[in-house]
Parts: sequence; C-alpha cells; structure tokens
Amino acid sequence: MTSATQRRGTGARATAVSVVLLLVGAACLWGSSRMTWVTVTSSDGLGEARTTELLGSTWAAASTPLALALVAAVAAQFAVKGWASRVLAVLVALVAVAAAVPAVGALFGDVSADEASSVAELPTRAEVTSTQTSLLPAALALIGAVCALVAAIVLLRKPTSRKVLSSKYDAPAARRDEAAERARTASERADANGEGDDLTERMLWDALDAGEDPTDRTPRNDH
Repeated sequence: MTSATQRRGTGARATAVSVVLLLVGAACLWGSSRMTWVTVTSSDGLGEARTTELLGSTWAAASTPLALALVAAVAAQFAVKGWASRVLAVLVALVAVAAAVPAVGALFGDVSADEASSVAELPTRAEVTSTQTSLLPAALALIGAVCALVAAIVLLRKPTSRKVLSSKYDAPAARRDEAAERARTASERADANGEGDDLTERMLWDALDAGEDPTDRTPRNDH
C-alpha cells in the first residue's frame, strides 16, 4: 500500500470519526436545550409561591445555535481542504468551549437569586426563595461539548490531501524534459533488446515537441 493510499485511508477514517462526534455533540446540546436546567421558586407576597422552570434554551440560550453550528460543521468539512480544514477545527473548538461554560457553571457553581430572577423575568416585587439546578441536562451539554472538542482535535490532526495536477498542467519546460526522457528511455530499451525502433507515435511527437531527435541513440549529458 502506497503512502498516498494510506494517507487517503487515514483521512477517510478521520472524517468518519469527526462526523460521528459532531453529530453526537449536536444531539447532546439540542437535547439539553429541551430539558429543565433550573427551577426557580419565587414569592411576591400577594399569593402563593410561584415555580418557574427554565429550559436549557432559556438558561443557556446559546445551546441551540451551537448545536446547529456543529451540524453545519459536518457539511463544511466535506467542502474545505488544507488550511481551511484547520480553521474549521479551531471554530469547532470555540463552539465546544462556548457550550461547556454554562454546563460547568451549572454543575459546579451556585445559581444566584439575581441571575435566576433576571433569566426567569420575574416581576420586580417578586423575591426568589429557592433555586434548584438539574444535573442531567448540564452533564448532557458537557458531554456534547467534549465530543465537539474531540472532533476539533481529529480535524486538526487530519492529514491534508495533496492535489496532484495532471501532466497537462505542468510547466512547458518540465513537460518537454519528461517527454524527452521517455523517448530516450524507450529508444535505449529497444536498442538493447534488439527490437529496433519501438517508439510509439505519442512518444515520437512528444520527443519532437521537446526538440529531441527520437532516433538519436547518443546519450545526452545533462548539465
């Protein structure tokens, strides 16, 4: 197996892994945005206590757009190559960090009464009496962020495919040298095997275009 084939195989595997990770990350972020992150209990002194459930799309408002960004990254990685793939990896890493911040805050931090009141859009006379954070949606969002970060690393380490141009796009001087070399090699091989002139018509024309005499068996000294 050639190095080019190995490189293509490695690149295909990296693409498949990153696609799976991005889709899993997007699903986790989207799912967490539909779950209750924080439950706020408040009282305004005029009636019974009020309970407000804050979904992830409200408490961590960026979770849904970030999930859509990961889905877009799946399509983008098939359209970009080389350095653009590295840029995409950096953008995916930034999305992962942005998704992880509210999740880490919900898991390891305390929800302030002022923040809960502001996000829940409670009346000014209402007072927050308690807040309760749900760990499952925050953990799910953190898993999605980790998947996105790993996908970014895979994209960053993905081997870039070198575009090998056809010989018709080579520089004229390089094409002439290549044609002349092919003509000399074929002529010398035919002479050594006693097969006479075994040059193809294509080689003859290439040699003539290169300014070489295809019937000349004299070795040429390259300077």
